[in-house]
Formats: sequence, structure tokens, C-alpha cells
Amino acid sequence: MNKKRPWSVFIAIALAVVVGMWVGTDKTIFGVTYYSIFDLIGSLFVRALTLIVVPLVSSSIITGIARIAGDSSFGRLGFKTFAFYVVTSLIAILIGLFFVNAIGPGFSQSMDLEQIGHVDESIIHKGTSLTSILLDIVPSNIIEVFQGKMLALIFFSLIFGYCMSRIEPDPSSVLMNFWKGIFQSMLKFTHLIMKVLPLGVFCLVAKVFATTGTTSLTSVALFTITVLCGFLIFVFIGLPLLLKLYGGINPLLHFRAMGPALITAFSTSSSSATLPITMDCVEKRVGVSNRLTSLIIPLGTSINLSGSALYECVAALFVAQAYGIDISIATQFQVVVLSLITSMGVAGIPGGSLVAIILILKSIGLPAEGIGIFLAVDRLLDMCRTTVNVFSDSVCAALVAVSEGETILTHPSREL
Repeated sequence: MNKKRPWSVFIAIALAVVVGMWVGTDKTIFGVTYYSIFDLIGSLFVRALTLIVVPLVSSSIITGIARIAGDSSFGRLGFKTFAFYVVTSLIAILIGLFFVNAIGPGFSQSMDLEQIGHVDESIIHKGTSLTSILLDIVPSNIIEVFQGKMLALIFFSLIFGYCMSRIEPDPSSVLMNFWKGIFQSMLKFTHLIMKVLPLGVFCLVAKVFATTGTTSLTSVALFTITVLCGFLIFVFIGLPLLLKLYGGINPLLHFRAMGPALITAFSTSSSSATLPITMDCVEKRVGVSNRLTSLIIPLGTSINLSGSALYECVAALFVAQAYGIDISIATQFQVVVLSLITSMGVAGIPGGSLVAIILILKSIGLPAEGIGIFLAVDRLLDMCRTTVNVFSDSVCAALVAVSEGETILTHPSREL
């Protein structure tokens, strides 16, 4: 994403709020309502994002699992690292789940279901049964997997990627190159879509504000507060407790050591762009060995996106609340699982969180157009969740280092 685009997105959002409330749903140009124009362009943007979900998610998970499972040097250290990734992401998601239920940001907004998007009640009712969710994970027909059955797609991709690493080298390398090609092509596809991000965001946000007016401001503000509360509790309570209780590490020293990386992450909104600085901070300022840093941090940049996982969970349930949908415990469990897995699959790329949220929304029967409800603040929260992602990676690196017997610089027995 180029340097100008964040500002163009912010400008597009500000204009969309003003224009949307001004034109409403009735004002026309050449006999066509502005609302219908916003609806058409916004729908095309969402369809383009939806189009890449299946190939992007499947290729990302398959190549990632095959690479990890096939690395003979991964072994115990890799398993331990992956376990820390899962634990930290799950903690983040559960914190987000608590706040979105406690604050209920979407309940302050009553959506017009016919105008914003169609809710698939059959999927919602089906999702109330934990048994039906489990049955959806293992489909009886492989075609269903690639027709948008997202739980089945993720399950299939995980198993396929693992099995691919266990077959003979020649066919395994052919399959690996095939799925790598699809993944890289989908990344390029995503970059093309992101070129029209300001226009897509403008139309989606203008459509929402044209329909709901100032009521959107209240719900979006509450959504922002909900996400930020989740981030703050996770970063300043959850992760420091892990550092102190499990690793005996001084959290204040760790924050200080990671300062340059956190500032860079916030300003760039990119874990990948921050990677060199993150590695430098973890190795030279935190004191984790190069052997561990070179494995844990690059891997974490791809699959340990705790901030994104929290955000996806809150965003999906926020949209459900805005549509007045009563989400059962079983469906919330489904959202938690999907947030955990998709955060490891696609959230690290530009626009990845939007793709993941669309996947979750469709899985629980909500329209993909629902992302328009929170797009006005997505760019700002993207800066925050990237910072959380980077800090979470550094915490995992420090904890693995301590578990491997290393005495790092942020341990009380050492001086920074």
C-alpha cells in the first residue's frame, strides 16, 4: 500500500459521512438516486473481495501448513512456538468477545435489512446447533468445500496441507508450487482491489450513512471503544501477565525494548514492513538469540495476528448486533474458531482483515455488505491492531526463549 493511500482513505471516509447524510436515499442525479449509485459500486467492491476468499484462504492455509509440517528442523521448537501463537490469539479473541457482549455496540443501531443487505435466516438458525456446526466442518461432497462452505474449506485445507507434506518429494513439490502460485496470484489480485479501496470505502460508508443518518455515528463510536478496550486489556494486562507469570519477565522493560517496532507498526499499519525493526528489537533489545528470532518473528508475522483476531471477532458480532440478530452461544463459538483460524490465514495481507470478516459474516448468514457499517473507522483501528500484532509476536518470542533456557535482557536478572 503506497504512502498516500491511508490519507486518501481517511478523506474518502470523511466525505462519505457528509455526502451520505446529505443525499439520503431520495436525492437523484439524471433520474438515478445517489443511493443506488453508492449501492452498485459498493456491491461491486464487496463482490471483488468475496471473489478471492476461497482461493486465498485455501492456498494460504495449505502452503502454510505444508511448509511448517514439512520442515524437519521445526520439531519441538516449532510446536512450542505455534502453541504460544494459538494461546495468545485465543486470549485476545475471548477478551474481544467479552467486550462486544458487555458493551453491545451494534444494539444502538437498527439496520434496514432490505436496504443494507439480505440476512440468510436459514444459516443463522442452523448455526444455533453445535451439532450442525460440527457436521458442516466435514462435508460429504468436495464440491461443497469450494462453494463457500467456509468451515469445511478451512478443515479441508488444514488436512490437505498436512498430507501434502507427507507424500513423496516430487509430487509434493509440484503441489506446493501449484498452491504457491495460486496464493501469490491472489495476493496480486488483492493488491489490484486495494487500488480502488478509497472509492469502495466511500460508497459503502456513504450508503450506510444515507440509510441510517447520525445513528451510525453512535454505533461506530461504540464499536471503536469496544475494539480499543479489547486491545488495551490484551496489551496492558493479558500479555504482561503472560510475561510475568510464565516467563518471569519485566513487562515494563519489554515495552521499552519494543518501542521502536511498536511506533513503526502504528505508523505503517504493516507487520511485514515492520519486520526488520521487530527482529532487531527482539534480538538486540529484548535479548532473544538470533536462532529463535529468525524463526519466531517471521513466522509470527504470517500467522500470529492476535490483534486482527480480536478485531475480526468484534466486527462480526457487531454487524450481527446491528442487524438485530440474536447470536447463540454455539454461533459465537463458531465466530471464535473462525476468527482464530482466519487470522492465521489471511489477515497479514493488505485488506486481509476485511476478507476474513466477510468470510465470517457469510458463514453465519450475514451479508458481506455489513462491513460498510464499520469501514469508517477501519483504517484507524488497522494501525492499532498492527501494533498489537507486533507486540504479541515479541511476547511469544520472549516466552519461547525463556522456555528454551535463555536468559534474556528483559528478565529482572539482566539489565536493559
